[in-house]
Amino acid sequence: MQIDGVTDLWDTLLGAQPDPPGLLVLLTALAGVLAVAFRPVWRVARNAVTIAHEGGHALMALLTGRRLRGIRLEFDTSGLTLSSGRPTGPGMMLTLLGGYIAPSLVGVLGAWLLGGNRITLLLWIAIVLLLLMLINVRNAFGVVSLLVTGAIVFAVSWFADPEVQAVFAYAGVWFLLFGGVRPVFELQSLRKRGRMRESDADQLAHLTHVPALFWVGVFLAVNLAALVIGAFLLAGQWLPASTG
Repeated sequence: MQIDGVTDLWDTLLGAQPDPPGLLVLLTALAGVLAVAFRPVWRVARNAVTIAHEGGHALMALLTGRRLRGIRLEFDTSGLTLSSGRPTGPGMMLTLLGGYIAPSLVGVLGAWLLGGNRITLLLWIAIVLLLLMLINVRNAFGVVSLLVTGAIVFAVSWFADPEVQAVFAYAGVWFLLFGGVRPVFELQSLRKRGRMRESDADQLAHLTHVPALFWVGVFLAVNLAALVIGAFLLAGQWLPASTG
């Protein structure tokens, strides 16, 4: 990417890229499914979902007036976001809700931007969000994880050809849309075996006196709806070409 000044940079960020080939959209969707379904790949790629998950907790904590105390990202792809404030009430509820639905909602936002061919803008928004999270991370692995992820996104956005940027962006958005669903099933599986007694769903159940299974269902319903909406937005990239 060659930028001669602030105006060129602004035009590049807000400008629309050419429509991607329909085959690219379909193949990146398949890649997203395989990344989520194939366990060895999922174990590594799941870090991106964890980043979005903890970012969702952090954002909702800040939006509801809670004080963000820090974020931890662990090697086993687990994470923890700590905030202080009232231990009950809407703020705490929304903070707990924000985690499991965040990857899918980020995926929908990405699909909306890609629907307008704003590929470069999407990549730079991702960089900004990663930097904002980096400020609040409190462990070494979390710092390394965010720096590596941010460096990859920056390298693609700055040095890669438009075609490579498109593949990277579409594959990432599809992965978030599909990847937001699988953790909900993993959550319920672990809960059934008694291995996540303090999960977000169980904490919500304690706060609201509504069964944890209901909140698991809410996570799943939101994420499936996000997958449908995101797929619809991305489908617009190949449907016109197929009917024209």
